[in-house]
Amino acid sequence: MSPTEATIWPMIAHVALVFCLYLLLSMRRMRAVREGHARPEQFRENREEPAESLVVKNAIANQFELPVLFYAVSILLYLVDADNPATVAGGWLFVALRYVHAYVHVTGNRLRHRRPLFIAGFAVLGLLWVWLGIWLAFT
Repeated sequence: MSPTEATIWPMIAHVALVFCLYLLLSMRRMRAVREGHARPEQFRENREEPAESLVVKNAIANQFELPVLFYAVSILLYLVDADNPATVAGGWLFVALRYVHAYVHVTGNRLRHRRPLFIAGFAVLGLLWVWLGIWLAFT
């Protein structure tokens, strides 16, 4: 597998995380309805989300914030042939941090654990963008 192809796999792995979170959200909402903590119509407008599914809903929202920049840089690295083993490793590290961040979010949701994971992912993503800028400036 060339580094270019390898650049795509972390994006696929992140998409898998998003699908898993949607599945978890559905399961938690169905359980809330079954246990009488919510009514199906509550989810139509998403105004009264039960706490157990709200954390999952928020974790999903997080996957469409910072990761949007990850998809953009990954695609750009691929398009301009600026990807290499280091950028692929950075992509995998970013996605691994997103998995752990999401796990913390949907379990204990402790900010003292979640925040450092976010900051680490932010830093990795920043380095990928810096590399792209360097590549474009000097090639």
